[in-house]
Amino acid sequence: MSRAVTVKVTGRVQGVSFRWYALQEAERLGVRGWVRNEPDGSVAAHVEGDDRAVESMVEWCRNGPSYAAVRHLAVTEAQPTGADAFDIRY
Repeated sequence: MSRAVTVKVTGRVQGVSFRWYALQEAERLGVRGWVRNEPDGSVAAHVEGDDRAVESMVEWCRNGPSYAAVRHLAVTEAQPTGADAFDIRY
């Protein structure tokens, strides 16, 4: 089953390589989509793929990389875009 979600991660999530580690995790899990820093200091991502892989990526986002301090994670169901890779957006 294919699933897509958008996530917004708040806390100390910029300046800790969150996007780079998210890319590594997404590639490991085989999910597609993107991740980017937001002007308000949060990190946003769109994740799509197999239901279990998407859920695993969401769970990873709850903690992020070791230097991150995630305060809140908001998850919203989304429509798949047909992305064929996971990218860092600037």
